[in-house]
Amino acid sequence: MKAISYRSYGGPEVLEYGEVRDPKVGPDSVLVKVRAAAVNPVDWKCREGHLDGLLEPVFPVIPGWDVAGVVVQPGASAPEFAVGDEVIGYVREDFLSRGTFAEYVAAPVRTLARKPRNLTFEEAAGLPLAGLTAYQVIHQALRVTEGDVVLVHAAAGGVGSIAVQLARHAGARVIGTASERNHDFLRELGAEPVTYGDGLVERVRALAGEGVDAAFDTIGGDTLKASAELLAPGGRLASIADGGVAALGGSYCFVRPDAADLQRLSELVEQDVVTVHVDETFPLERAADAHRLSEKGRTRGKVVVTVDWEE
Repeated sequence: MKAISYRSYGGPEVLEYGEVRDPKVGPDSVLVKVRAAAVNPVDWKCREGHLDGLLEPVFPVIPGWDVAGVVVQPGASAPEFAVGDEVIGYVREDFLSRGTFAEYVAAPVRTLARKPRNLTFEEAAGLPLAGLTAYQVIHQALRVTEGDVVLVHAAAGGVGSIAVQLARHAGARVIGTASERNHDFLRELGAEPVTYGDGLVERVRALAGEGVDAAFDTIGGDTLKASAELLAPGGRLASIADGGVAALGGSYCFVRPDAADLQRLSELVEQDVVTVHVDETFPLERAADAHRLSEKGRTRGKVVVTVDWEE
């Protein structure tokens, strides 16, 4: 099959497009014909070797954890899905090798859910990792409930934009940080936008004088410290970017595959509670350009790679 792969750590230039071995389908997996795969910051961080202490690479590595596609072969003990089922998945294993930037991926059923019927494959590919991250932080780590004031950083990005929608659906008031060009986008999602940079604490306090009940940090460093400073008494803090959150009394969150959580997200999409914004798409052979765009950190929503489909 055709796929994107890399044989060593490095920049986008190490990504190669070409033939690789077809994946073998284990008993608890299904073979998925990939229609689209989203790019996430973790993809290029893995490619550069930043997660080498956490995930062992088996070169050549096919990158990508998000997928939307069609089941073409169930495994021997995978009755959950049948040929022709449209699925989405956060196909992460505990090592780097068999990713989703390919024509096919063998996906464990524990990583999959039904694709939302009202999304295109490109939109659906942007849901799993970002959606699960937002869902697990908003509902499990921060336990957002009705009446909370919630601060979400990078609120126009893939994770942040879904976190805004989930918090609003829970009945919270949401303040979201973003560049000014994305403020109208945040208002459409139901958030009150504030700009990044110097004076952030003062700008948020102008909106929430008594502080925020929950803060979702996606940036780390000074942003994490500002988030802790803005908490109301008893406020909750979570970060997906900075392990130093523990010293501030908060939770560090690393998203995990969860079929039930992903199915719940799919249902929320079909109920028009959650939408997925795709900023730009690239064909599979231009995955390096998709990585470069993601690395700039200025996208609204998701960057997605598409795979040619032959009936």
